Amino acid sequence: MPFPIINSIASWVLKQRIHQIELFLKYPHEVQEELMMNLIRSTEETVIGQKYDFESIKSYKTFSERIPVSTYEDLEPMIELTRKGAQNVFWNTPIKWFAKSSGTTNAKSKFIPVSNEALEDCHYKGSKDLLCMYLNNNENSDMFLGKSLRLGGSSKIYENNNTYFGDLSAILIENMPIWAEFSSTPSNKISLMSEWETKLTAIINETKAENVTSFAGVPSWMLVLLNRILTETGKENLFDLWPNLEVYFHGGVNFEPYREQYQKILPQNNFKYYEIYNASEGFFAIQDLNYSNDLLLMLDYGIFYEFIPMDTFGTPNQKIIRLADVELFKNYALVITTNSGLWRYMIGDTIRFTSLEPYRIRVSGRTKHHINVFGEELMVENTDRAIAKTCQITKSEVIDYTVAPIFMKVKEKGAHEWMIEFKKQPEDIEAFTKILDETLQSLNSDYEAKRYNNMTLNQLKINVARPNLFYDWLAANNKLGGQHKIPRLSNQRDYLEQLKNMQVEVKK
Repeated sequence: MPFPIINSIASWVLKQRIHQIELFLKYPHEVQEELMMNLIRSTEETVIGQKYDFESIKSYKTFSERIPVSTYEDLEPMIELTRKGAQNVFWNTPIKWFAKSSGTTNAKSKFIPVSNEALEDCHYKGSKDLLCMYLNNNENSDMFLGKSLRLGGSSKIYENNNTYFGDLSAILIENMPIWAEFSSTPSNKISLMSEWETKLTAIINETKAENVTSFAGVPSWMLVLLNRILTETGKENLFDLWPNLEVYFHGGVNFEPYREQYQKILPQNNFKYYEIYNASEGFFAIQDLNYSNDLLLMLDYGIFYEFIPMDTFGTPNQKIIRLADVELFKNYALVITTNSGLWRYMIGDTIRFTSLEPYRIRVSGRTKHHINVFGEELMVENTDRAIAKTCQITKSEVIDYTVAPIFMKVKEKGAHEWMIEFKKQPEDIEAFTKILDETLQSLNSDYEAKRYNNMTLNQLKINVARPNLFYDWLAANNKLGGQHKIPRLSNQRDYLEQLKNMQVEVKK
């Protein structure tokens, strides 16, 4: 079948979904309430359904009072039972796939269950909706005339009981429909390679001759790949290699610290960036407009949403609210109930709403990845935006960073200590430090209050990382590859001290 015909058919099919999206835009609370009840009715006969008497739950009030909010540690015993062959434990259909995640705050591996319903009605549905929205906003797109360059993880088999685990991206690649493989590059075989350096070389060799029209992957690792491709091919920018490029679909980390570096290798104003918010636990939100920083919360993917206001999170006064009760611009910890059997599960992310009609969000950070040692409530969203603005002012470029507190001592005030690896270092690091500190104050009133006249916090301190420090840290911790991220903020000094030790060791 000629490519133009494929393009037309794909566009027509995907655009039919717009009508279903319009339904939950118009009736968001009703759609969510019905979804919650369907999840409960489906699992009445499971172990967890019997434990909490799902059959008698008829309302959100009973649901919220009876089923406790859970962490991975709470659910782990049931998940391990399923990994060893037991079924009908927390979900009513067989589960054989588990998305492995080492997490960014805990070295212990997590194995998130992925049901067939989650694959079809959440993850793949989200991917199709992303294309649907993009095509709806860009009717003259020729994206399907070429291929999408994807960057994912690796897959392994849990050998004892015929259950499988790997990065979420690997699970999706293993199960994707044939049509999706035809439209993607590299091949599944290369995409599922586990050794990062070998994989990079193989991707470059296979993709450089393709007609690549889009990218999909985590910004930090995709940038490593794209820069390597430019070096290998000797091209000035990516349009010299792939002239039909039109869009980059990205997620996983905040894009702002990387935006300028992407614009240098993709120097066309009409090139588009589309953000998604997904995780091992589900596909949650999609950028639904061109040139927007807001993500539409998807309400019909088999996920019921609840929210914990961060001003009460972890306190005796902690409260949990549903979608109908959220407010604009407040930070919330996200709680999800899913069609993989995660019941009132705290995913660990924080979001804030930028619109209530429809419900649009921005990811603001992690519940464990913020600094609040001194009452400053510093979120990753704050530091990412501050880094991006400071780089713009000082004409510098940052590869990666992490931040930790300097704890107060007798007669010594606290501060924040940064480790920053630059691609292009500022001419004056002291000026960079001052601008970054002032920008953070402008973005976060709590930080500003603690910095006022150095009352509680002194000016932040910056360590300039040696080249490849963060890459070497990831390699030493077996975290190379498209699914792993640098922990940005921490209330403890563990990550920072490890990096400082690696920096000193090489200098010696």
